[in-house]
Amino acid sequence: MLIDSHCHLDFPDFAADLPGVIARAKTAGVTGMLTIATRVAKADTYRAIAEAHPEVWYTIGTHPHGAADEPDVAAGTIAEIAAASPRCVGIGEAGLDYHYADAAPEAVQERVLRAHIEAARLSGLPLVIHARDADDHMERVLSDEMGQKPFRAVLHCFSSGKRLAEAGVELGLFVSFSGIVTFRRSHDLRDIARSMPLDRILVETDAPFLAPEPHRGRTNEPAYTADTARSLAETLGLPAEDLARITTANFFSLFDKAAGATPRSGA
Repeated sequence: MLIDSHCHLDFPDFAADLPGVIARAKTAGVTGMLTIATRVAKADTYRAIAEAHPEVWYTIGTHPHGAADEPDVAAGTIAEIAAASPRCVGIGEAGLDYHYADAAPEAVQERVLRAHIEAARLSGLPLVIHARDADDHMERVLSDEMGQKPFRAVLHCFSSGKRLAEAGVELGLFVSFSGIVTFRRSHDLRDIARSMPLDRILVETDAPFLAPEPHRGRTNEPAYTADTARSLAETLGLPAEDLARITTANFFSLFDKAAGATPRSGA
């Protein structure tokens, strides 16, 4: 049993064959999928997908790429949307991304991130954090906010430096690994994975992006979680079955609302 802890099933890449995507995932042993929000304004879209497919849960939030489009969504509004559906099990993804020149201003991204942290506190749900080319700033925000009042979170699709991974774990966060960990040149990322406590790791696809080996160049999909999990298991020196058991238990530990939304035997 594996859980794809981060995918985007609402993206156009899957519009023509979403039932097939989900069926292929189940055939590959991926029995649950968390589809991640990028805009609060699309809440009805995420909810419809999750309600139509018992294998799917969803989150609600604003991706940093959309921070300029949704700069002032109140934490209370996000928490209320999450509370309205048993299938909404997390907040985000939100974070800091300074990779692109046309990114939203840093101050706007930080304000949106802090609002989502407060939404995580209000809702009691974990925050899905996106961090790219923003390690120092992200560590400062997380340390500051955690010092004010704790919240739960995961650093998704981890590709940052070892210091941010260590700081995240020190603050009680989880760290999720995507297909990037399978890439031949990802030696540093595999070293980071080896240094993480086993009770803090998750696996994901970030589909439709970042297809793992041996699928690079294709549209990524939740079925490929199995390939990432096998590679991560090899990196950690674990049998694939143990890695699947550990990451699934970790998923339900973090996203505990998901356990109540769908029986594990059917999700």
